[in-house]
Amino acid sequence: MSDWLAHLADPPLEDLGALGLYVLVFGIVFAETGTLVGFWLPGSSVLFTAGLLAAREDSPLSLPVLVVGVTLAAILGDTVGYWSGRRLGRPWLLRRAGKAAHHLPKAEAFYAKYGWFAVVACRFIPWLRAFTPIIAGTAAMSYPKFASANVVGALCWGALLVLAGYAADSLPWVRTLAYSIAGVAILVSIVAPLVSWVRRRRARARS
Repeated sequence: MSDWLAHLADPPLEDLGALGLYVLVFGIVFAETGTLVGFWLPGSSVLFTAGLLAAREDSPLSLPVLVVGVTLAAILGDTVGYWSGRRLGRPWLLRRAGKAAHHLPKAEAFYAKYGWFAVVACRFIPWLRAFTPIIAGTAAMSYPKFASANVVGALCWGALLVLAGYAADSLPWVRTLAYSIAGVAILVSIVAPLVSWVRRRRARARS
C-alpha cells in the first residue's frame, strides 16, 4: 500500500528530462486556471514532485528556475482566467465548464463571501482553482485588487509546494506526511461519490 501511494505522490517524472519537466510543470500550472481544466490536472502533486526531483544530487532541475517559473505560470493562468471572465461573461463560463458547471454556484458563493481571500485560497482547492479567477472577472473585481491576490496566491501555493517537495527530500517525515495526505485524499475521492450515490438512491426510493 505504501509503495502504491508513493508512486501516486511521486510519479516517475524524471524520465522526461529537464526541458520536458519544465514544460510539463509550467504548462499544468497555467492550464489549471487559464484553460478551465483544473478539475483534471494534478497540479499540487506535480509541484511537490518537481521539488523532490530538484533536490536530488543528479537532478537536471534548478530550484530557482522551478520556483520562478511556477510562480509566473500561476500568475499568468489566473490573469488569463480573469480577463476571459471579464470580457466574455458568465454565459461563456457556463458553456465552457460543461459537466463541471454544477460546481459554479458553490464557487460563486465562495467568491461572494470572501472576495480577495477567495482568489488566494482557491489555489489549494481544485474546483475553486479552476473557477475563481474567471468568476472574479465576471464579477468585475478591480484588476489591481485581483492582481495582488493573484500574486499572493501564486507564491503561497506554487512556490511553497515546490519548496516543500525540495525540503521533503532531506526530511523523510515530510514525505511520509505527504503520502498519508494522498491516501486520505484518494479514499475520500472514492467514498464521497459512493455516499452521494447511495443518498440519491434512498431519496428516490422515498419519493
